[in-house]
Amino acid sequence: MSGVISGFTVIFIVVGVGYLLGRTHVLGDHAHEVLSRLVFFVFTPALLFHSLVTSDLSVIFSSTLVIAGGSAFLMAGVYLVIAKLWLRRPVPELVIGSLAASYVNSVNLGLPIAIFVLDDASFIAPLLMFQILILSPIALVTLDLTALEPTAGRSLVRNSLIAPMTNPIVVGGIAGLIVSVLGLMPPAAVMSPLKMLGDASVPAALLAFGMSLTGVQVFKKGESPRRDIALAAVLKMVAMPLTVYVIARWGFGQTGQALFAQVVIAALPTAQNVLVYATRYRRGQIIARDTALITTLASIPAIAVIALLLA
Repeated sequence: MSGVISGFTVIFIVVGVGYLLGRTHVLGDHAHEVLSRLVFFVFTPALLFHSLVTSDLSVIFSSTLVIAGGSAFLMAGVYLVIAKLWLRRPVPELVIGSLAASYVNSVNLGLPIAIFVLDDASFIAPLLMFQILILSPIALVTLDLTALEPTAGRSLVRNSLIAPMTNPIVVGGIAGLIVSVLGLMPPAAVMSPLKMLGDASVPAALLAFGMSLTGVQVFKKGESPRRDIALAAVLKMVAMPLTVYVIARWGFGQTGQALFAQVVIAALPTAQNVLVYATRYRRGQIIARDTALITTLASIPAIAVIALLLA
């Protein structure tokens, strides 16, 4: 239990600093957007490349990859169907909402929880790679094709082929995977600055999240898409952990520490990366922000209950 408290304390302190920066306008009126773009275009690609190059791929391609990936796809699909048929949302908002319902905070909260609660950071690696190399590219390509103004003379087919290769996060992940598979190790003169930039991704994303909370009133009447946020939060914090428990317990026969780890990972809140993506494309920002806030608060008692029942 102390590990859970330690992990969340780290998050809340950095988010709180971001909130104070936003309230005092020390960094200017557009600091949140600039910092989010830095995370998107520089810090996260560097983090992904460095992490993949230095990772053991045998740890990544495991049953955890299937369980985490399958449950994430299922939650995203359920959100898409319900939000499309019931709420009648446009595609960019559907994509952001689907990410809010399925994209786990696997770095800035997942890693501390994996270390302090699960005693093994490798539990989070398969999910991290799935989100980087599969879930994010699908969502980002869709956003590239539906949320951005099309360039004159470029067809939809051409956009579909070019979009992944122009997205810095996708490029960083694919490049890191290729280098890792080939067994290459870039020189220290290359890896050291990449590590330095990558280390800034987590705190910068948390600071940007804190800045975005300035003046926020969750579920504010007339502005907040309440039903979208409630749907994403319930899928993320209730349906996803239960789904993972069923798949891991009866689909893969897992028990004990392995089962506990799978469910704890599923109960992590929505990642701040979803807000970074929403800010980048200027669509669904309130859904991303409020769902991340609500699920972060809800994950504290959720993980505590899971620890009491399964630890």
